[in-house]
Amino acid sequence: MITLAGNGSPRAGRPRRADARRNHEQLVEQARIAFAESGVDASLDEIARRAGVASGTLYRHFPTRLDLIEKVLAERIAELVDLGNRLLTAEDEFDALHTWLRAAVTHALTYRGLAAFVMNSALDRADDPVPTWHAEMFAVAAALLARARRSGTLVAGADDTDVLRMVNAIAWAAQDTPDSSAQADRLLALLVHGLRPRA
Repeated sequence: MITLAGNGSPRAGRPRRADARRNHEQLVEQARIAFAESGVDASLDEIARRAGVASGTLYRHFPTRLDLIEKVLAERIAELVDLGNRLLTAEDEFDALHTWLRAAVTHALTYRGLAAFVMNSALDRADDPVPTWHAEMFAVAAALLARARRSGTLVAGADDTDVLRMVNAIAWAAQDTPDSSAQADRLLALLVHGLRPRA
């Protein structure tokens, strides 16, 4: 039976909603860490344990591994898009572009296996999120590139699609090296150098 608070509003269910929200957030955060550490095969039971919930709670929020992976990627891509939009007002146009490209390389390097898993699992699905993610990333990258191009700090011939392809290529080339992050930084430095206009 639902008991009423003094103002006549029901109390039952409110703590559970707050707990459910906290559990959801913790599961996504711990999944993000676990997938970055162990890739697509990270243990779901271990993710639940780190989040402080039972495995059954994880499956109530995310019935399949794909559901959890898509949530992690969707949040990370939203963060990258938000970063890019905020950088559109930065004072130094080329530095803003460089900052976002570095974040994009880090994302691609960290979650490359997850993105491939989603792409393979989402084939022929009407609700495939991958095209939307690509469109969002391309739009913010194109805006940053256009801004740097207008300021004269980017070579005029830098094609938006080519730059994003090189970001993905850097992540692919660095992923199996002993120090993948340092390797990615070195390759990105070469890309950025090539994007600067020559005197």
